[in-house]
Amino acid sequence: MIEYEMVRQMHYREGLSRREISRRTGYHRNTIDRMLQYSAPPGYCLRNPRPKVKLEPFIPVIDKILEDDRNAPRKQRHMAKRIFERLRDEHGFTGSYTIVKDYVRYKKSRQQEVYLPLSQRPGTSQVDFGQAKVIIGGVELNAHIFCMALPYSDAMLVQAFPTEAFEAVAAGHNAAYTFFGGIPPECLYDNMPTAVKSVGQGHERGLTDEFISLRSHYLFKSYFCNVGRPNEKGVVEGYIGYARRNFFVPVPNFPSWEDMNANLWVQCTRRFEDYAAGKDKTIGELLEEERRYFLPLPSAMFPACRWEYRRATSLSLARYKSNSYSVPVEYAYREVLVKAYVFQIKICHKDTVIATHQRSYERDDFIFDPLHYLPLLTRKPGGLDGARPFCAWELPKCFDTLRRYLEGRHGHQGKREYIRVLQLLREYPMPEVKEAIERAFHYSCVNFEAIRLMALTGQETAFEVIPLSSEKLKTLPKIRVDQADITCYGALLKGGAPC
Repeated sequence: MIEYEMVRQMHYREGLSRREISRRTGYHRNTIDRMLQYSAPPGYCLRNPRPKVKLEPFIPVIDKILEDDRNAPRKQRHMAKRIFERLRDEHGFTGSYTIVKDYVRYKKSRQQEVYLPLSQRPGTSQVDFGQAKVIIGGVELNAHIFCMALPYSDAMLVQAFPTEAFEAVAAGHNAAYTFFGGIPPECLYDNMPTAVKSVGQGHERGLTDEFISLRSHYLFKSYFCNVGRPNEKGVVEGYIGYARRNFFVPVPNFPSWEDMNANLWVQCTRRFEDYAAGKDKTIGELLEEERRYFLPLPSAMFPACRWEYRRATSLSLARYKSNSYSVPVEYAYREVLVKAYVFQIKICHKDTVIATHQRSYERDDFIFDPLHYLPLLTRKPGGLDGARPFCAWELPKCFDTLRRYLEGRHGHQGKREYIRVLQLLREYPMPEVKEAIERAFHYSCVNFEAIRLMALTGQETAFEVIPLSSEKLKTLPKIRVDQADITCYGALLKGGAPC
């Protein structure tokens, strides 16, 4: 650059000729002409590409390999070294690896896709799932991360579920619409099987009945990416990565899924104070502007569940997704409706909920509620020790003490009386029955009728249990009851007139 500047100064400022400049500097006149033509060295430029003498016959083979790779799995495509080895071993190539590598790099650069920059309109949303490790109740699990993002305002809501089934999709929509305070009129998805059951030409999609019911409830429009084009919803893809790096590091440890989702709700709310990327307003301010484009929330949220009709078995069990859940014994052999929520199973009969269980994601699991089987114990008392619903039933310590006391005093009849006490759990909550048993021991009146009376006093304030001591009995008023005259009844029996 210094030599270029010197030559140009000598010619244009000092007025020296090319011959004089050549005499003083020793440069050839052609070099001086180039310096005067360009203000900076133009670099070396080929007029025509260099001929590839050794590679030229093999270029069609390389092009065919690279073209076939576009349909091969991403992790099983040819690298330049593998192409060189195949050319050498299969086609007799005698050239060097370098010229093959340079040509492969050039061809791959020409095959890379170019994208259009998109404008983010208010009122649009994107939905996707990701995965991350979490610890729930001391157990490491694989969490499925639901994320709904608003590209215009950069607002998002993240929730974690143990599944990506439709009930998780619906629960995620319910939470997101509540979080945003409205329903974005348009939403973009990938071709998730919970929504799409068939892919047609172009943007034609055959949708599942469950997804159509969700869309009909909230009245939004759904759009789906082209197959294999997740970049079309790149905003939510990026936010799932953001959430994994910021909300799930270190690995979250919570007692329950509900506690973890409450924490994620708070984390997403804190982002409202951050400025949106490339904008001079905060996320919260932009979300407030975007709410003008939202649809109003309906009076009731969508029921985030799948349901199936099942017939309860002779064991009073209803099966759903390889697991069995108990129902009250009076509904055995009847048709019931199983509603599967993300964290709960509700079993109904004629619009009445007859059983509620914590949902299990194990396989071939049995989930019992011992209260459902208590009526059978009156006819089958031996089941108290051998039936599966009662083997793992954890009762307060006072129940075991009561059983040992009753069986010790009354033998087999004591066991039946203990079963009658257990039947009280169908009418009264466990804490009230526990307190009634403890009070019965305190007042030394350990039997079913006394315990039932104690439990009743916990709900009826008009009733009061007063222990009667010998001193208390002396203070009670003495009542004398005259002996009845039964001669009138004798007259009636003989057909006479009443007294």
